[in-house]
Amino acid sequence: MEKAKVYFTDLHTSTRLPLVEKMKAVAKAAGIEKIDFKDKFVAIKMHFGEPGNLAFLRPNYAAGMADLVRSLGGKPYLTDCNTLYSGGRSNAVDHLESASRNGFNRLSAGCDVIIADGVKGTDCRELPIEGGTYCKTAKIGTAIVDSDVLIALSHFKGHEQAGFGGALKNIGMGAAAVPGKLELHASAQPKIETDNCIGCNICVKHCAHDAIHLNANRKAEIDYSKCVGCGQCVALCQHDGAVVGSWDTSENMNYKIAEYTKAVLKDKPHFHVSFVMNVSPECDCWNHNDAAIIPDLGILASTDPVALDQACADLVNNTPVLHGNNVLGNKHEHEDLCGCDKFHLIHPNTNWQAGLKHAEEIGIGTRNYELIV
Repeated sequence: MEKAKVYFTDLHTSTRLPLVEKMKAVAKAAGIEKIDFKDKFVAIKMHFGEPGNLAFLRPNYAAGMADLVRSLGGKPYLTDCNTLYSGGRSNAVDHLESASRNGFNRLSAGCDVIIADGVKGTDCRELPIEGGTYCKTAKIGTAIVDSDVLIALSHFKGHEQAGFGGALKNIGMGAAAVPGKLELHASAQPKIETDNCIGCNICVKHCAHDAIHLNANRKAEIDYSKCVGCGQCVALCQHDGAVVGSWDTSENMNYKIAEYTKAVLKDKPHFHVSFVMNVSPECDCWNHNDAAIIPDLGILASTDPVALDQACADLVNNTPVLHGNNVLGNKHEHEDLCGCDKFHLIHPNTNWQAGLKHAEEIGIGTRNYELIV
């Protein structure tokens, strides 16, 4: 396979070309204008940041991309799916409030925010995965499935389970509805935390497989001979009564993310922009963020999400670590760590390469790229 083209711009600015305009310029250089946006619904997939976390992308970039899409004739909206865990983004009401507090709303971003999988995270469609080994179908938020074009704006950073979060994770995990997120994270069927169950009967009413009932003590019980592991009960329970059974391995989760990404992108025009700045050691899903591990580098764009992730990882790993108060600088005071796998150093039990390798094997893109500055 020939090399994919990944375009890069640094963060040096001028009065003529501020950062948002540089983002637009690198997107144009990478070919975004070749996509037919005329009267198309354009999902700008991004992460709105858990309340308390300040590492997420500034809304200015979302507004700039929305402006660019409109100038090309498209109908943009910002979107993400609800979270599997409880927090400020586990349902659409809280998620919209969190997004607005972090600056993602019609006034600041210039377009509406739509939570792709609905109020409780169950509004999804099952898409086939061609060549999938680990998942039969992908449970994707309806507002993402219904889009005509997908643009991924990704904050490139570390991740405690995947190794790092980039374009593939933003799409494969981020576009998954809550039942899909359970499938991606878990290696076993859900379970009931009896002490947390209040006997509200919601999980019983909404189980499509009649696999849950209330026992004599009005506590939910799962009949595992009927349970298919869809995660509907986890998505609906607001009391942490239905929870993930056990976490999957890093390799398997990255394989699944790749397969979900393939399902999302199939037959849909797509484009990808990643921001290698404020590279925090963990994801933006925490209600806090630790200090960045490297200096801010720049903005990258490509039509190939696999090549883009590989290029971002290579840039981070080949950049000297910031010394001082961060997880790598404190432990490696007298080393620059150039050429070292910084993500593996931070999270030794992760294997980010597995996901890119699988993504390449199932035809999403290539790890072989040309970086164009």
